[in-house]
Amino acid sequence: MADDLIVLSKVCRAFPAGDSSVLVLKSIDLTIRRGEMVAIIGASGSGKSTLMNILGCLDRPSSGDYRIGGRATGDLDPDELAELRREHFGFIFQRYHLLAELTSLGNVEIPAIYSGLAPEARRTRGAALLSRLGMADRLTFRPGQLSGGQQQRVSIARALMNGADVILADEPTGALDKKSGEEVLRILEELNAEGHTVILVTHDMSVARRAHRIVEISDGAIVADGPAETRAPAPPPSSDAAFATKAAVAAPATPLRAALDRFGEAFLMAVRSMNAHRLRTFLTMLGIIIGIASVVAVVALGEGSRLKVLANIASLGTNTLEIFPGKDFGDLRSGKVRTLVLGDAEALARQPYAAGVTPTVSTTSTLRLGAIEASAQVSGVGADYFTVKGAKIASGRFFDADSVRRLAPEVVIDEATRKTLFVDAEADADPVGRVILIGKVPSTIVGVMQKQQSGFGPSGNLAVFLPYTTVQARFTGDDSLRSILLLVGDDTDTTLAEEAATTFLLARHGLKDFFVLNTDDIRQTITATTQTLTLLVSAIAVISLVVGGIGVMNIMLVSVSERIKEIGVRMAVGARRSDILQQFLTEAVLVCLVGGVLGIATALAAGGIFSLFGTGFAFVYSVTSIVSAFGVSTLIGVAFGYLPARSAAQLDPVVALARE
Repeated sequence: MADDLIVLSKVCRAFPAGDSSVLVLKSIDLTIRRGEMVAIIGASGSGKSTLMNILGCLDRPSSGDYRIGGRATGDLDPDELAELRREHFGFIFQRYHLLAELTSLGNVEIPAIYSGLAPEARRTRGAALLSRLGMADRLTFRPGQLSGGQQQRVSIARALMNGADVILADEPTGALDKKSGEEVLRILEELNAEGHTVILVTHDMSVARRAHRIVEISDGAIVADGPAETRAPAPPPSSDAAFATKAAVAAPATPLRAALDRFGEAFLMAVRSMNAHRLRTFLTMLGIIIGIASVVAVVALGEGSRLKVLANIASLGTNTLEIFPGKDFGDLRSGKVRTLVLGDAEALARQPYAAGVTPTVSTTSTLRLGAIEASAQVSGVGADYFTVKGAKIASGRFFDADSVRRLAPEVVIDEATRKTLFVDAEADADPVGRVILIGKVPSTIVGVMQKQQSGFGPSGNLAVFLPYTTVQARFTGDDSLRSILLLVGDDTDTTLAEEAATTFLLARHGLKDFFVLNTDDIRQTITATTQTLTLLVSAIAVISLVVGGIGVMNIMLVSVSERIKEIGVRMAVGARRSDILQQFLTEAVLVCLVGGVLGIATALAAGGIFSLFGTGFAFVYSVTSIVSAFGVSTLIGVAFGYLPARSAAQLDPVVALARE
């Protein structure tokens, strides 16, 4: 018939019990017409709650056919069943099933969020429903602040939020005192008078008699179905439109706005859950914090180390080639090779890749100033040496080309030499212009050079620099060179310059009696080593991130198990599987993102603390690594949060609601 709203034909429901099954509903035939108020009565264990769960699409029959409005429910997927619960059913539970974190109004609004009703419209309708039920002054109260009767009224308002055609009330007065129970029954009668189909499930005959019709069930079968013997007069329909059916419900928001609202609800629930379990949330984040902080800090430390190494190499003179006699370092014959001469240096200086060339000679000698004596390395160099090596003057000047040409006894000393020779009362005096003895040669100090990093670490020797012509003439008596130092032009690759210089000298000497030290090779080797160490430590940090992700997954699985009843309530009021998935996935991602932010903050703080120790170099943070840290945090949340979220979304609503 046209008014037949609910039709069950030969419906059975069996539950597994070990190797066999228990038949709870046995071939149920039941028709409920639109606008009826029907009571389903039976003793505990008779199957009435199972029947109600099937009627409300919380459960599926094992066999038989169930149709609502002519639509066969057996062919519907979980989200289509959720749509039926959301759009056509309103549930009133014996134990209310309100969400403790939400206010009265927040609980009432939940079905409208999932149906896509605009925020202002759902707040207005929710407030009107609660006001109609005498709860106008309790809109902001949480369930723990309400009496049982007040909580049931909030439950009724929630059931009516989407203008449900059918109200399913499972023992609606079972947990209430007599007065509160009478008020709830009166409200249900008003709902029925206004056009809602009301189905009561009860074991109390006095409650059942308030319905038009009583269906009695026993041992899973309907044993009686007929009109109530005594039926109190139905109250007149209320003039208040708050209880009206779908006609009173505002049009839903746009699909985008509805999706944003559902995400907003998922986000707020995630924040509430994290706040309710702050210690557990922090411990969950700890693995993410440590992992992200390690990655960012290690990358910053590696970059800082790399830049420090480059700065140290730059202090030696960047882009330099140093040519030595012999076949390689350690060649015992190198001291006897006399073929590296001034002419080689002058010829190299004319090559296009040479930005500067200086010959060098060296010897050791004793420095004397008054009663103070010290052994020192005496380096004879050209005027360009200080430019090639990137040296800086602390006081005075460097000697020039005229000094080289004149074989001038002018000396530039290093800072260590100044501190050794000029002590006590003369410690703060400027030594420029003073004469010292180098061996037997009186030499005038023309400059003091700032401390310079040695390529192979500090030698422990004092160093003084004179024109190479002076050293050759007055100290060694030999015109051969210890080395030739060549500065490569900025526009030339040092490797190509090394090949060109080698080819050039081979042509001059006729054999390879020299070798070339390329400082760029040192730089590349050291930076490659630094990068390898950075990658190694980063890999360890990534492992800690994975461990942190596993921790997130475990805690989220615990969270799902703790909140199964909440999941059941949300499914009962129409949440899709995707809504539940989004809620728990949002929480997992949020945990990881907050952990990522704290990890980055920890890494930045570590860099600040590190700099306080005056180590000589600082953490150099990379925007890329920080952005990547956010991305990794999100990916960990999605990857490790998906399994718990999917587990929550796959729950059967009737099983979730039954979980204590």
